[in-house]
Amino acid sequence: MSENMVQITLRQQKDYLFDVDFGGGIPVLAADEPAPLGSGQGPSPVQLLAAAVGNCLSDSLLFALRKFKQAPEPMECTVTAEVGRNDDNRLRVLKMTAVLRLGVAAASLQHLDRVLDQFEAYCTVTQSVGQGIAIELQVIDAEGVRLK
Repeated sequence: MSENMVQITLRQQKDYLFDVDFGGGIPVLAADEPAPLGSGQGPSPVQLLAAAVGNCLSDSLLFALRKFKQAPEPMECTVTAEVGRNDDNRLRVLKMTAVLRLGVAAASLQHLDRVLDQFEAYCTVTQSVGQGIAIELQVIDAEGVRLK
């Protein structure tokens, strides 16, 4: 499979519980809907979407900082997905808020302004999802200073 293609396989185990097989020796992940539809034995599709956005943003910021030989570890990212009804009264992810926390003070990182201006544009998942869902991004350093 080319690097431009990603393929996963979902296999139903029971009701809304599916095994997600990523292939390539990656452990299978159980995904499930919360009650009352499912039994909550794994992350829901909304949680998986939020995880993908947060993971991609974290990876992009870490890559951009490491490009300048900077060490922001340990980083943390919290993503909140607002789920509500659209105009057709159907449940949708209406908005996502991602808060990235650096493990060090901003003053200890060189080229941080440049990185903060650019890293988000390189996040494949966030840029793709953001075409249909509003994504608010905040970056906070270890001292609690909001940088973005």
